[in-house]
Amino acid sequence: MPRSLRKGPFIDAHLLKKVEQAMASRVKKPIKTWSRRSMILPDMVGLTIAIHNGRQHVPVLISENMVGHKLGEFAPTRMFRGHSGDRTAKKGAAAGGKSAGGKSGGKSAGGKDVKKK
Repeated sequence: MPRSLRKGPFIDAHLLKKVEQAMASRVKKPIKTWSRRSMILPDMVGLTIAIHNGRQHVPVLISENMVGHKLGEFAPTRMFRGHSGDRTAKKGAAAGGKSAGGKSGGKSAGGKDVKKK
């Protein structure tokens, strides 16, 4: 649910102070932050912000399309590595996919079609 327009966007004061200092000095050094809840403001465009994902700081270059989103949206906290059932199915298909003679395609060594029961 979006924040009320009357209240304005939320950004932590310590992060806003760092952004203002970076804009004034024009330094391209990444700004480290743990504030995933802060909203991206138009003042941040062009800066690199290193957002903490729980384990490390992920550097994110802020573009115009990101304005209005939260910083945490661009530093995923979980890494999806696939379903465990898919891994076992792929291993079984790779091992049983070829016949003993090294040929595949449903034909026996003599060249005749083999019927599966």
